[in-house]
Amino acid sequence: MARPTTKKELLDQATMQFEKLQALIASMSEAQQDRDFCFQLTDKDKETHWKRDRNLRDVLIHLYEWHQLLLIFVKNNRGSTEVIPFLPAPYNWRNYGRLNRDFWEKHQSTGLVEAKRLLQKSHTEVLSLIESFSDEELFTKVYFPWSGTTSVGAYCVSATSSHYNWAIKKLKRQIKALA
Repeated sequence: MARPTTKKELLDQATMQFEKLQALIASMSEAQQDRDFCFQLTDKDKETHWKRDRNLRDVLIHLYEWHQLLLIFVKNNRGSTEVIPFLPAPYNWRNYGRLNRDFWEKHQSTGLVEAKRLLQKSHTEVLSLIESFSDEELFTKVYFPWSGTTSVGAYCVSATSSHYNWAIKKLKRQIKALA
């Protein structure tokens, strides 16, 4: 799937990948949804998320929290003269793995039903946010001083379709392990 370059493509891909994710979840029984992941890790599974996110709730909360980062980033910077970074202090792109771990820790008492509700709500909010931008605002690099050398659209792609694709791959691996 080609990376979106227009608002329509971004909205279409975000919607399509979210629907695929929801269909995959719906294909699992409640017991399978509540169960910890049981797939075997391989030597290729070097990324931290393979060990960090241990069940469906963890994956959904990860998506939700990255939606929140995007929503807060845009809210804090729109109309502001001060640039507020995407990642909250003390995190940066070199240590954001700790932020992901902090999200995971924060939500260990969040239930799966609540995680689903939070993700559905934040997905809708992110789509509305995307709708509020023009193609030019979304995909012109350095259109906004606060987006740095990256376009706002790139942040949106990362928080939606790309992240949904990551979650889909992880859930497919679990479903395969359960078969």
